[in-house]
Amino acid sequence: MATSVMSCETPADEPPKAFGPIPSETQLAWHDLQYYAFVHFNMNTFTNKEWGFGDESPELFNPTDLDCRQWARVCRDAGMKGIIVTAKHHDGFCLWPSAFTEHSVKNAPWKAGKGDVLRELSEACKEYGLKFGIYLSPWDRNHPDYGTPAYLTYFRNQLREVLTNYGEVFEIWFDGANGGTGYYGGANEERKIDNQTYYDWENTIQIVRELQPQAMIFSDAGPDVRWVGNEDGYANETNWAILRRDEFYPGSPNYVELRSGHDDGTHWVPAECDVSIRPGWYYHPEQDDQVKSLQQLTDIYYHSIGRNANLLINLPVDRRGQVHERDVEQLMQLKARIESDFSINLAQSQPVTASHTRPGRKEYGPQRVLDGDNQTYWATPDGVLEASLEIALPDNTTFNRFLIQEYVPLGQRVTGFSLSVQQDDQWIPVAEATTIGYKRILRFEPQTGSRIKVDISARAPITLSNIGLYRAPD
Repeated sequence: MATSVMSCETPADEPPKAFGPIPSETQLAWHDLQYYAFVHFNMNTFTNKEWGFGDESPELFNPTDLDCRQWARVCRDAGMKGIIVTAKHHDGFCLWPSAFTEHSVKNAPWKAGKGDVLRELSEACKEYGLKFGIYLSPWDRNHPDYGTPAYLTYFRNQLREVLTNYGEVFEIWFDGANGGTGYYGGANEERKIDNQTYYDWENTIQIVRELQPQAMIFSDAGPDVRWVGNEDGYANETNWAILRRDEFYPGSPNYVELRSGHDDGTHWVPAECDVSIRPGWYYHPEQDDQVKSLQQLTDIYYHSIGRNANLLINLPVDRRGQVHERDVEQLMQLKARIESDFSINLAQSQPVTASHTRPGRKEYGPQRVLDGDNQTYWATPDGVLEASLEIALPDNTTFNRFLIQEYVPLGQRVTGFSLSVQQDDQWIPVAEATTIGYKRILRFEPQTGSRIKVDISARAPITLSNIGLYRAPD
């Protein structure tokens, strides 16, 4: 790889300037979470459907042993950092006793109409040190006013309810499915809306900003977190955390672009990979033997968190009101696998050199990539867009995983990088990739050598915060 000429205009001690869109403080905190749970539990759990029509009786909602503390305990033990629950799905049934509809738990036999799933879960999350998030479907197949301006008032009233009565919310999730056939108060018809204008998203989002300013807002268009464009848990190999955000809205037809983002994005809108641990999003007893295998879950981890995205794994809580034992077993196997894959950073504290280092302060030196601190970073001088790092290893070190992180508070810069290993005084190519972002992880066959070299190309001076080298069990 060629190396750019060092700029002689870089003043000593001057930190790198931000490049392009950069994340907010709340987005940075969200990046750090990495892994959390989706819980689909609602009327569909008891009707054995994925999308309810909206005509279901509240009498059907009757879990026999609902235990939100079990959900939270499972998620904590699995290494997850939070739970997002389907407070209201497309059928319009509310898991809290909403003051604005009768289609809620207040008219269910569960706890004689005195129950509140959101309250129980928010309290369980606090007890187990988890973040609490809410999915609130904009589409409502039950409400008679859906498709008219009156429904927007109803939807916003419910948004205020869930954002004011249950403590801090770390993420509010808006689905892109909107408009179609439904019960609609007995009309039993199809209603279509303009996805771009009907919800007046600018002012609806402002409600979230006022009531939960720290909450991340998810939809196809963000504004804070974007859908990854599929429900497989995979981001593309090239994945920018930036997006031409104004080209999207919930239900956008160009959603495939969300899998990679845009290298010329106008806003920081990182991807979230959502996937269910079973074929369905809701619990279906016939799928008890179709829980994803350890290999499938491991691949999902490497193709989401390993590709600059956060991972949201859905747990279809069963009719008891608990995470099923088979789901729990697989989650714990995944945790054990990831812990074993990344148990020892073979590069930590080893000698490291750089082809270029920003002049002046030591805090920009190459040793910063091995200190395990996301807040420190190696940086190249202004004008140096191609550079390399070399890390010396004990003789005959064998590895098969490589982790690398950019210092994203200054933006996403890297367009490509490659890894080589030194064997008998020769550099042997191991792997290459494009974007890095918050985190990139590469898997490959075991390699053995005495040094590794990382060659990097970027659109602005390079800023890398961490590098890890690991040997995962065969």
